[in-house]
Amino acid sequence: MTEVTIEALGRAPLHVLELWGDPAPTAKRIAKALGHGLPASGRAEGAVLRLSPTTWLVEGHVAALKVALGQGGVLTPTGGGYERVRLSGPKWRSLLMEGGLFDAESAAFGTDSVVTTLIEHVTVTLRVESEQACIAYVPASHAADLLHFWQISAGGLPQ
Repeated sequence: MTEVTIEALGRAPLHVLELWGDPAPTAKRIAKALGHGLPASGRAEGAVLRLSPTTWLVEGHVAALKVALGQGGVLTPTGGGYERVRLSGPKWRSLLMEGGLFDAESAAFGTDSVVTTLIEHVTVTLRVESEQACIAYVPASHAADLLHFWQISAGGLPQ
């Protein structure tokens, strides 16, 4: 039985959404466009991940958001700057503990939780998809090295 599956999902259209000034009116317009509010700190909803108090990562197409944004912020394409990697199986949390600085095994790190942390000297944003999987957003310039590290580490995880 495979304890961890490491699946490179490739790049997707990703944008960083930043709000400035009084973000409340802009956030209301964006919520209407999305069909849900912007996620709270450390959370994700739909294709939107909260990165910081006024910054989100948006996966997919953003035409409706651009209209809703108006002058209240900016959407910046990442230019293919992140590789998406799915870690799944019963030991995905243990794998993240290898070379990491975050307690991925915490019960509080559940579905739709988001954290940005260092793993093997690489800044990675993690989103829990389910109890069996998470998506890692890895800077493209470090993706090959981190994938190699995870593959080696997964082979050495205690059974």
